[in-house]
Amino acid sequence: MKIVLILFSVVFLSGCLSLPPQAPEKPGVYKQVHAVNLSNSLLVKQLLLDQHAEWKGTPYKLGGLNKKGIDCSGFIFMTFKLKLGLAIPRSTELQVKEGIEVSKDQLRTGDLVFFKTGLSVRHVGVYLGDSKFLHASKRVGVTISSLKNSYWSSHYWVSKRM
Repeated sequence: MKIVLILFSVVFLSGCLSLPPQAPEKPGVYKQVHAVNLSNSLLVKQLLLDQHAEWKGTPYKLGGLNKKGIDCSGFIFMTFKLKLGLAIPRSTELQVKEGIEVSKDQLRTGDLVFFKTGLSVRHVGVYLGDSKFLHASKRVGVTISSLKNSYWSSHYWVSKRM
């Protein structure tokens, strides 16, 4: 009986040790889509602009994964999952290890753009074309910015094609 009680306690308590990711504010709001061919730039751009329209202004929240607050890598993770039907890692640290490196002058819609914004701080967005990228900014939340902006151009690090 004592062993059963101990086993039950271990099983019950171990479920409390791992926190699930934040759920959407309304269950069932997000649906999985089929994988999109990223070489179809027109389709990818339209899907990314749709994502911007749906998430525009969502505030930045470190670790957030819903419209109450989201961080940059979480926004890219959700965008690839929900709009492009592709699974990529959740963190910027792991996202930058994926795909193949592309030069800034060879960027294509859907490529990830990475920035070094501090000694160990990294930021990520997804390229839209025409020097614009979609991302979750700490200052204004989900937004579109320009790679030509002096801040972003001076902090540009690397780009990856998934």
